[in-house]
Amino acid sequence: MASARIGLETCFSPELWVGKKWNVVNKAGRVSFRCSSSNRTERYSLWSSSVKRMGSIKPPGWLAGKNVNFWGRKGHWSRATEATSLELGEIRGSGGPGVKKIVAKLYPEPNKVVLEALGRVCTGPLQTRPLDEEGAFLVLETILNSVKGELPENDHPVSAAQMGAFFGAMTLRSNSFPAPTQWSEGEKKAMNEFWPSLVQHLPEDILFLADPEGTIFGEVSSKGPRFQGRGPAEMRLVGALREVLLGGHLGFEEVLGLLRDILPLKRYDPASDAVSHALVAAFLIVQRMNKETDRELKAYCMAFDEELGPPPIANVKSLTHYGEPYDGNTRFFRSTLFVAAVRASYGECCLLHGIDLMPPKFGVTEEQMLKYLGAATNLMPKQAVKLLEDEKVGFAYLSQREARPSLYSLSDLRKHIKKRPTVATTEKVQHYIRATGREAMMAGFYHEGYEDPLLMLIRRRSVDAGIVIKGEEGALSLTTRTRSPDAVVKGRPLNWCTGFRPAKGALIAENDDGLSRETFSTEVNAVDYGFDPTATPRTDRSVEKNVELGMAALRGETGPAYDRIVLNAAIADHLLGCEGASDPLVAIERAKEAIDSGAALNHLLYYIERSNRLV
Repeated sequence: MASARIGLETCFSPELWVGKKWNVVNKAGRVSFRCSSSNRTERYSLWSSSVKRMGSIKPPGWLAGKNVNFWGRKGHWSRATEATSLELGEIRGSGGPGVKKIVAKLYPEPNKVVLEALGRVCTGPLQTRPLDEEGAFLVLETILNSVKGELPENDHPVSAAQMGAFFGAMTLRSNSFPAPTQWSEGEKKAMNEFWPSLVQHLPEDILFLADPEGTIFGEVSSKGPRFQGRGPAEMRLVGALREVLLGGHLGFEEVLGLLRDILPLKRYDPASDAVSHALVAAFLIVQRMNKETDRELKAYCMAFDEELGPPPIANVKSLTHYGEPYDGNTRFFRSTLFVAAVRASYGECCLLHGIDLMPPKFGVTEEQMLKYLGAATNLMPKQAVKLLEDEKVGFAYLSQREARPSLYSLSDLRKHIKKRPTVATTEKVQHYIRATGREAMMAGFYHEGYEDPLLMLIRRRSVDAGIVIKGEEGALSLTTRTRSPDAVVKGRPLNWCTGFRPAKGALIAENDDGLSRETFSTEVNAVDYGFDPTATPRTDRSVEKNVELGMAALRGETGPAYDRIVLNAAIADHLLGCEGASDPLVAIERAKEAIDSGAALNHLLYYIERSNRLV
């Protein structure tokens, strides 16, 4: 164990060094550490004997000449560097070879009145909340004043994407939703009153979405029904929308080809081949409202698999792909980054992926935390492979910005849709990198009914094992808190897991890829594994709080964050059938040792340094 602590771990103080300044000189220059908080007392003898045995300790060269303070005044993790180093939270550029040119900002901020309405009407057949008369009149008046240029100066105009999503959702509800979620009497009254004026001012593509067949408002105008599109891609999109707006579904090849036609999304120009953003927004959200078929989901999932060429291959014995919701956590501690460091330290390589900020939650993500820590977050897949193959790192993060530029081109438009489109499900099961060894895939969910589709998509990736988890906030984070006896459970309970792993006996399932696997479904109760019930730490959209909790846990400070990291690492190992984890209690002890030995912390710190070398 002592040898595992030589290197980056020497930056962290035992009781011996608290309050003292320690200077070490090596070939690269001087490194200065000031220890301003204590670690656990029981480690003192280990650290002291390690230092005496080694005689002197050399820090890695990348820290030379920098002043590093890994604890703040109250035991919080912080870092201060010289002016030549990375600043905390620095946002790096996203350029790189092979990346398509994308307009990063397509829109100003969305109109708040219409955005609020989209949150009510752009949902499923059982979830939609029809607008009352006052709300419907306000929305339609806002849209009309916006297209006429008569909104108050401080109000944001209603974007084409917002209008497309709103009228597309209204049309689908009128055509195919059950009675309780069809138009309310207030919506009918408002639409009848405003429609003659809207016909005079709305563009043809919006009129098409509002009444594609001329059956909702009669023969008031033929502009919508006669609209065909203004180019090959848009014409194809209009044809698909005619089917979907009636409650119909599309085939795999049809959706696949359509997505490749319209993405990456470009700034709209009637003189170019760019498609209407109103039509794109309507298509994305109406397919979600219409409850996608397996064929449609597979098309969304696989449409851009080889956008940058065949996925690179990492020469590792094990690789787990982590599919967290891209819109992050707004309330609770998000543990996956720190879990990845733990698992990587004993050979279970992990690939994380996501984006910096995504609607509708705009929560804390792995990319935000890595930026805060000073790591590079603009790696290309081939660069990430190098980190996976590095025994001192063993995990990597890929941003959708670099790895799937076509999907990333939708990020700004998604802010104007409000609700999660179909791609919010399928982006969690992207297969950015392959491995020579065993592969597993994990995905989080919250809304009832998406656990089986997600598991289907994971199977389509031909991986050896997979888990779908209902963690806190729909993420992968299992909790140690216990459910209240009076709690009302909607759909699956928290900590519910279902999946498959290599077959070892009973419950063998033959799949369409020809592989035999053992299937399972379970609700993880942390108390059964020796964890005390604890409330989940709150972070409330704070990247800093999330990082402080995670870094304190990797330093070995026990508590709720420490327990969650250990639980999530060990249960993933066990449920995925990883080597040495057939007994979950043994897997738990292994995860604790990875933290208590300093190995997990070293892997995270080496990631920060080595990711910066690659860009």
